[in-house]
Amino acid sequence: MAITKTDFINYTRCKRYAALEEIKREKLDADISYQTYKEQELKENLSEIVSSMYELNEETNEETDLVEKVDRQLEAMMDYYKLVEIEAGRIATKTFGGNSIYAEKTKDQECFDFSMHGIRYLCYVDIYNESEEEINIIEVKATTTSKYLKTFGHPKSDKFPIWLKKDNVYYLKGEVDGYDIDAEMPLKKYNEFRAKMFNRFDDVGKYIYDLAIQRYFIEHEYRSTHTEEKLKKFHYYLAVLNAEYIFDGTYEGSVPIYNPDSEGNELITFFDMTKVTEEYQPFVDADREKLERDLNELDASSCPLSVSCGYKKRSECKYFAPLCGSKIPKKNSSLNYIHNGFGFLREDGTRIKGLDLINEGYINMLDIPEEWITKNYHHIQRESLAFDKVYVDKEKIAAGLKQLQYPIYHLDFETMPCPVPRFRGEWPYIQSPFEFSLHIERAPGECDKDEDNIVFLAKTHQDEREDMIKLMLQYMNPNEGTLFAQNVAFEKGRIKELASMFPEYRTDLMKLYDRGFDLLWLVNTNSKMYEELGFDEERAKTFNFYDKRLSGSFSIKKTLPVFSDLSYDNLVVKNGTEAIVEYANYEKMSKEEFDLKYQALIIYCKQDTWAMVEILNALRELVKDLSKNGENVVMFT
Repeated sequence: MAITKTDFINYTRCKRYAALEEIKREKLDADISYQTYKEQELKENLSEIVSSMYELNEETNEETDLVEKVDRQLEAMMDYYKLVEIEAGRIATKTFGGNSIYAEKTKDQECFDFSMHGIRYLCYVDIYNESEEEINIIEVKATTTSKYLKTFGHPKSDKFPIWLKKDNVYYLKGEVDGYDIDAEMPLKKYNEFRAKMFNRFDDVGKYIYDLAIQRYFIEHEYRSTHTEEKLKKFHYYLAVLNAEYIFDGTYEGSVPIYNPDSEGNELITFFDMTKVTEEYQPFVDADREKLERDLNELDASSCPLSVSCGYKKRSECKYFAPLCGSKIPKKNSSLNYIHNGFGFLREDGTRIKGLDLINEGYINMLDIPEEWITKNYHHIQRESLAFDKVYVDKEKIAAGLKQLQYPIYHLDFETMPCPVPRFRGEWPYIQSPFEFSLHIERAPGECDKDEDNIVFLAKTHQDEREDMIKLMLQYMNPNEGTLFAQNVAFEKGRIKELASMFPEYRTDLMKLYDRGFDLLWLVNTNSKMYEELGFDEERAKTFNFYDKRLSGSFSIKKTLPVFSDLSYDNLVVKNGTEAIVEYANYEKMSKEEFDLKYQALIIYCKQDTWAMVEILNALRELVKDLSKNGENVVMFT
């Protein structure tokens, strides 16, 4: 087979990958069918959609069940990915003029290939746009502009992006003649962000590296055919979803029509990467040389773990979990110390963090030398694991419980983070709610699993959001009680978005928003709240509860088994990923399957809120015997 663009990216991760694939040199100059290529690329692109669905979630260090790697989720996103490609092709023609070949025009898809040292390199182009003046190579990525439009500025001044937008195309300000970047931001900041584009493993740089590989293949084809003069016409762009685009709700039948929004924004926008990909070429060439060496040597011996492994990312190497990273324990590894992005300071003054800990043999939590542990909460984690003890700050938990006002509205949304907006007022990857469960606890411990539960679940892919709002406000009094959730920022975010899209309900929805309280404030902490309640700074920022079973995480997956026997194992829908899949597949189901999955979605979401009721009750029991002798921060077996 040939080395495709995706192959190139994977084989150049490390020297081991090619050997593990058992590539045979004689196969590397063979043909590859368009269908095979597209299957390979499609898997990568669908994976990118799923990644973006969660990168734009509420910022949290906690794990979430939405990052489960489920192939059915990729399949469920297929139609949306195709729509992104089609819209990108349509808007590319509108933006650049000329003629575009893209998406469904597979038989005419532009292919570029060349052979070197007995290996054939090959790529197809997402959008090939040609006019008399120029040829535009456009790579479609189902991410958004948010990754690129970071802003910087001088101290105490406004902040500006490093890009200048003109006619739906973003240009680096440093490439715009006469642009005074230093008037807006320190040139150092501009250059620092620009440098990220040359880190192929960074969230910004990985897309550009992909495009730079395409450019490398294209230029080598033209050079091999002695037509490199034509390359002067080539320009290179990324096409991404516009995070600022707001859908106006225009449909033809039930099909959304993505006209420019009221601010003139298109659904798809473009980044000019011509200069950057040019500068990338020596790096790509070095990677190609490395790839050829690795193919010749086929050295399958282990090599140090690094950022190239893609650990805990959608881009994680397929060999990491079963082989290279298999020595990392699933619980209480050295990587499970809480808030430890900066790692540990060693005696010699150097820092060690992340996968370097594993490389140097610090694999388990207790492998970390005690003298490296400087934070109180790390001491607690270590002692809890070493001596099988549970840490509880009863006084803090009790103080937190006193802040709850009744009734407590235990609320959980299930959402569809669709790449393209589906309903009026939405934007790309908005977390669009299609279901909620509500358990109402009218006094401490007074909540029945069935009688005090209300569930809304959309029956179609039509816009049922207003019906959802009406049902919420029917049972949730905006003037009393507590809006309660685990990671309440997520629920509050959805409520705020609904308030902006349905202004007639804004007042009541924002009153609910203001009543938010997070379950994690009781189990983990909320330093600001506890300082206001009179606790000193160190105690306020230390978590309230820790059990070795948490393994450094306060996610619902970890906390629930500690406080309750409630399990998701016997459910048809077991997590948020599966909920998205079933909802996304509504229209592909038979009536019988729909009825089964509809009930399964109700049961799953209901369990999410009942889990919060059970954890809250367990916390009340935990502090019921609040000591009078001052021993309210305890470690017990």
